[in-house]
Amino acid sequence: MATRKTPAKPNVSAEELKTYYHDMLLIRRFEEKAGQLYGMGLIGGFCHLYIGQEAVVVGLEAAAEEGDKRVTSYRDHGHMLACGMDPNGVMAELTGREGGYSKGKGGSMHMFSKEKNFYGGHGIVGAQVPIGTGLAFADKYLGNDRVSFAYFGDGAANQGQVYESFNMASLWKLPVIFVIENNMYAMGTSQTRSTSSAEIYKRGEPYGIPGEEVDGMDVLAVKAAGEKAVAHCRAGKGPYILEVKTYRYRGHSMSDPAKYRTREEVQKMRTEKDAIEHVRDMLITGKHATEDELKEIDKTIKDIVNKSADFAKESPEPALDELWTDIYADVAPQEADA
Repeated sequence: MATRKTPAKPNVSAEELKTYYHDMLLIRRFEEKAGQLYGMGLIGGFCHLYIGQEAVVVGLEAAAEEGDKRVTSYRDHGHMLACGMDPNGVMAELTGREGGYSKGKGGSMHMFSKEKNFYGGHGIVGAQVPIGTGLAFADKYLGNDRVSFAYFGDGAANQGQVYESFNMASLWKLPVIFVIENNMYAMGTSQTRSTSSAEIYKRGEPYGIPGEEVDGMDVLAVKAAGEKAVAHCRAGKGPYILEVKTYRYRGHSMSDPAKYRTREEVQKMRTEKDAIEHVRDMLITGKHATEDELKEIDKTIKDIVNKSADFAKESPEPALDELWTDIYADVAPQEADA
């Protein structure tokens, strides 16, 4: 059922390559700016950066269609930007401002977008997996041909609720793709010390769920695997597992000194495997873009990111009476649809 073989990479146009480059670079620059704001004390609480993992979500979003859903863990800013959420709203939420997606009350882990079908980043390890399975159950019930992406990490792959979700998803042939973003260290423990079986993508075999391992530092490989998984789900064949081997360059969170790995290891990954540089090289060597064109893309992105930081700083903090809002739904969903 499980396989290491990744499908042949899709042929993509120069414009598609530029789009992937733009989207990954936007995440990288946004996260770098978030790290700066955290250091300045403008972002409180936890802040988990996605730097290094950009190809995972950009590749899978390239395989998704309008109306597909996604839910993830606390390392979620990249997912928000990749599915089209406004950088201004994301940065304002990170800084606890009124202009944020949750009116400044949710912070990094608790912002959502009904418009973009983004069902949040979740702070409880593995808790989003049953939620993603539930989203797929709703789609199966409604018969709307939609697919849900449930993202979680290598550490969360050892949680019991993940396997309860596998069982139900397989039993009912739910259209959900379980995406394991394996950055090798979970919160700070190497996979070799925390996980008895190295091939996490095979964990679905007892439930009859196919899976495969994918190079998460190659956006085209991720897109190809995503398209295969999406086609499987839309054909009514049930769930699919993608173990996407990736790597984060920063610590687990901004407070993590990351002493469990060497600087040399991180630098080696940056130098030899960086997903953004890989696409940049393809654009240049394939004569799809010039150095000046790529510099212009970078400049445009820096402007977007700087404006998001300015928007966040200028947005007021939420009023005190906002503490009492958005606790309960005013209308039950069933009544709203009636």
